[in-house]
Amino acid sequence: MEKHIVIFCTTPSREVAVAIAESLVPDRLAACANVIGGISSFYTWKGELCRDEECLMIIKTRGELFGRLRERIESLHPYEVPEIIALPIVEGNAPYLQWIDDSTG
Repeated sequence: MEKHIVIFCTTPSREVAVAIAESLVPDRLAACANVIGGISSFYTWKGELCRDEECLMIIKTRGELFGRLRERIESLHPYEVPEIIALPIVEGNAPYLQWIDDSTG
């Protein structure tokens, strides 16, 4: 896995996203978690077409922390199958990437 990653995670509400963020950042599993409200999600679940209003979390961390971070999100998330998708940060502002390193443990 790449040294630095961005994780997308949708939640059913801002409150759930904030609770997850407030667990990840102080425990140094994530350097930063952004919460974006008001997204409309369209998907199929158990054969049904669904449309829900959700929040999107954008989480920045180090790749080596993904497993622990995923487990933490799963323990706090109300969805049966939460979206927890990691994308590599291929390039970035060097001081920002260093800040990610310094902010995670």
